[in-house]
Amino acid sequence: MSKSGPVISLREFRRRRQELMDMMDENCIAILPSARVMSRNSDVDYQFRQDSDFQYLAGFPEPEAVLVIIPGREHGETILFCRERDPEAERWHGKITGPERAMQLYGLDDAFPISDIDDILPGLIEGKSKLYYSMGANHDFDGQIIHWVNSISTNQQSGSRPPGEFSHLGNLIHELRLFKSKQELEVMRHAAHATAVGHKALMELTAPGRYEYQLEAALLNGFMMEGARSPAYPSIVGSGENANILHYTDNDAELKEGELVLIDAGAEYQCYACDVTRTIPVNGKFTEAQREVYEIVLAAQLAAIDMVRPENHWNQPHEAAVRVLTEGMVRLGLLEGDPAQLIEEEAYRKFYMHRTGHWLGLDVHDVGEYQIDGEWRVFEPGMVTTIEPGLYISEALKDVPARYRGIGVRIEDNVLVTRSGNEVLTSMIPKSVAEIEAAMAVG
Repeated sequence: MSKSGPVISLREFRRRRQELMDMMDENCIAILPSARVMSRNSDVDYQFRQDSDFQYLAGFPEPEAVLVIIPGREHGETILFCRERDPEAERWHGKITGPERAMQLYGLDDAFPISDIDDILPGLIEGKSKLYYSMGANHDFDGQIIHWVNSISTNQQSGSRPPGEFSHLGNLIHELRLFKSKQELEVMRHAAHATAVGHKALMELTAPGRYEYQLEAALLNGFMMEGARSPAYPSIVGSGENANILHYTDNDAELKEGELVLIDAGAEYQCYACDVTRTIPVNGKFTEAQREVYEIVLAAQLAAIDMVRPENHWNQPHEAAVRVLTEGMVRLGLLEGDPAQLIEEEAYRKFYMHRTGHWLGLDVHDVGEYQIDGEWRVFEPGMVTTIEPGLYISEALKDVPARYRGIGVRIEDNVLVTRSGNEVLTSMIPKSVAEIEAAMAVG
């Protein structure tokens, strides 16, 4: 069990804010609210999780906060509005940082009580040429921004001047978030480690007669024992035909002899996501038909991973996976015809209907453009993508060989683009047929 893991330093957060300011125009202001507490039902809230952009720039873990960045401001360029200390509230809900401690603990230049924001923030906005803000992400706060700007506009006779231009703040932050720093990668490696602990524990537990939710419990226990307090997304544990439901989350079926179980689950550590899929035999041994399908998906994944390298573009892994999958489906008799023609006709989509990957970071489907000016984005060092091909042969498909019906396989890893090629961050999780069967034999 890990007692502690890597964290993002104050210097890193300062560097990020400085990089953002370097991208902003002169005489401007950026405003970013925290996430809100969401009600689950009477007197119970969902577990709070900070907004990813706010987390990236501030690292401040509390709700009811607003980060303001003003490049060149004489009295400090980074300002936080947050809750004041309140002993009664802290008795019920835990410690509140407060403005004074926020400056010390999070490396900010200035801080004020959130209750004073209506009195202070309009004065900071007034006279700025451009306001950077992600309109539409927080509808309640959108209204406050509009109210503050309108209040400045109504006072123009006294010399007040509202911003002449609004710009989407997310466009700047998301470009920064796409490239992971050394510290971010250490945090993501720890998320991968916690994910590996969970997946290995699940493999040892899996057996006929267990239930999908029992496997999910093994995952979550493994994540938490390594300091990852929550999954990065709702875990998918789908056995038998459930493996052919792409976003299955009921996780309540009994595991049966002779079936496969598809597990798509990853830990979140320090707000950074891991995203892994493995497909394993319920009884610990692949049947011949299962192995045939599995080996095709694995070959497709390895071919796709090989395409993750600098100068290649983002769609090349998908193209490689589709080629290997289609050729394999022809060999199995799932498709008939020339593979190149089948690919052109997208015949493979009957069995493989999703993309081969997505960016990964603070969000499991992370921010970042996939195309620039209509062209696929080129891989650069520091980017992290998932690689996750699959084949889904539903029992309802009566026009395919019976031995393959009901088999669903997906294999997913997290891949870092390096200067010389790539690094599979999740390579420690058993993946080959031999590795999976050996891991399951331990249980």
